[in-house]
Amino acid sequence: MAENGKPKLALYWAASCGGCEISVLAIHEKILDVAEAFDIVFWPCVMDFKVSDVEALEDGEIDVCLFNGAIRTDENAHMAHLLRRKSKVMVAYGSCAMEGCMPGLANFYDRERIMQFVYHDSPSTDNPDGVEPQTRTEVPEGELTLPGFWNTVRTLDQIVPVEYFIPGCPPEAKWTEAAINAIISGELPPPGSVIGMDVTVCDECPRERSEKKITRFYRPYEIIPDPDICLLDQGLFCAGIATRAGCGALCPQVNMGCRGCYGPNEGVVDGGARLISAIASVIDAKTPEEIDAVLDTLPDPAGYFYRFTLARSLMERTRLERQNGHKVARPLEEVPRLDPALKE
Repeated sequence: MAENGKPKLALYWAASCGGCEISVLAIHEKILDVAEAFDIVFWPCVMDFKVSDVEALEDGEIDVCLFNGAIRTDENAHMAHLLRRKSKVMVAYGSCAMEGCMPGLANFYDRERIMQFVYHDSPSTDNPDGVEPQTRTEVPEGELTLPGFWNTVRTLDQIVPVEYFIPGCPPEAKWTEAAINAIISGELPPPGSVIGMDVTVCDECPRERSEKKITRFYRPYEIIPDPDICLLDQGLFCAGIATRAGCGALCPQVNMGCRGCYGPNEGVVDGGARLISAIASVIDAKTPEEIDAVLDTLPDPAGYFYRFTLARSLMERTRLERQNGHKVARPLEEVPRLDPALKE
């Protein structure tokens, strides 16, 4: 608690786009309630705080930390450990912190291939000297440093213990408001809970679904969909069939299939595998050749099925275990937490 009796609140971004910061402001005038109820001690995106301000706090002095963004660099991991130590309650806020989100798609490649493409092979790159960022660089004025770039994107709870999860890319304002109200009232759910709904986007979607079988997928520019009929029934890829509700089915209501940003429902171990299973159930094909023909109309299947969840998928979990000398993947809660110095 602060001297004024208010609980202390910290907000931080790691490997993220900034959308989660904006989503906090999307609660509109309720932000005034936040300012009245909390003493905001760290929010570098909005106010001029320094890391030294956090380091000066006593361990556990921050009551709640809303941490958004995946863990991609040494700095991300350092701040996750620092804020975890200083906070009583750690909240993984948004898809990047909770599932890895789109930054997690980089796990299909290693650090060297990413650097090669970004700084050498990209069509827009003009780098004749082949310069790549270094963690330490000597210049006439002294030494410049950059945080180390990890080989693998991690979720927040793969690095530090997390009490609560708020899904979404970014979370809808109503869930941010619900979380803040629960914190203010002291009526938080049990630790480990996801603050949100436990049905699928289909349950929120007003479109009529007949569970029609499809023989091909269409890109959004290829057809004009009926505004009242399920997009999946019309052959447009929609992840709502296997995605946690809570957004109000915003994308389907503007003729765009659900992207899956709220992640899988409770109890689902691998969101991408669950989505693959759900989509497979609507494909009208009997032979391997027919199945291949349908799937050939779906470009970038890895990007569709694991767009938001690759960093915590079974594939990635198996990869983590093999790095530790194990041959079989184990549940995430049994995987040893990574030392912040381990970047491979």
